Amino acid sequence: MTTLFISDLHLEESRPDITRAFLAFLDDRARGVEQLYILGDFFEAWIGDDERTPLQEQVAEALRAVTASGTELFLMHGNRDFLIGEDYCNRIGATLLDDPTVVDLYGTPTLLMHGDSLCTADTEYQKFRANMRNPQWQQMILQRPLAERQQMARQLREISMAKNKGKEEFIMDVTPDEVVKEMEAHGVQRLIHGHTHRPAVHELEANGKPARRIVLGDWDENVWWLEVTPNQPPTLKKHRL
Repeated sequence: MTTLFISDLHLEESRPDITRAFLAFLDDRARGVEQLYILGDFFEAWIGDDERTPLQEQVAEALRAVTASGTELFLMHGNRDFLIGEDYCNRIGATLLDDPTVVDLYGTPTLLMHGDSLCTADTEYQKFRANMRNPQWQQMILQRPLAERQQMARQLREISMAKNKGKEEFIMDVTPDEVVKEMEAHGVQRLIHGHTHRPAVHELEANGKPARRIVLGDWDENVWWLEVTPNQPPTLKKHRL
């Protein structure tokens, strides 16, 4: 039995190398495993389930093949693809998870998050996040014409990139106290998340006991994944793209 975790692929047309690596990952590692979790920022941008680009269709077909092999597929929103909906998940055979979600991972309760809500030092982003996750705002956006939403996505990406260039590194990382707060609120000793693009395994204390925070890596120069099997410690793995 094996469960895999990935995040922050940021799939887009301008990076066909990442798409090829993902399709190879599905064929080589994900087919037939017990579960595959994608914890956000799967796509660089997602403006609604009604958009069906060649890239989106190619990825959907590959994911349908994975779920057809018996692998359970779970998807969580990130800060780039928070408009992925139930229609798309039904197409690929995935279950859409809330952020955060606690799962029983071979006997160990494990908190899953995208990770952006943990970066509380970035108060400007947290205000933006609250607006973007508002169901009424999302419904209003999804009612706009597709071309208008495409233009909006490009503008938001440019604004985000410009703002992040001027931020100090610690602001864009998680706030340690927020990590402990979330783990204690959910009564867990293990947290898995992405978002920060800083893959690592961190030892800490929560609930008065040793705890572990596992950060998934982004797909850019390397392919990153977390492999979990029964009675073995989770292992972060990578290979060159």
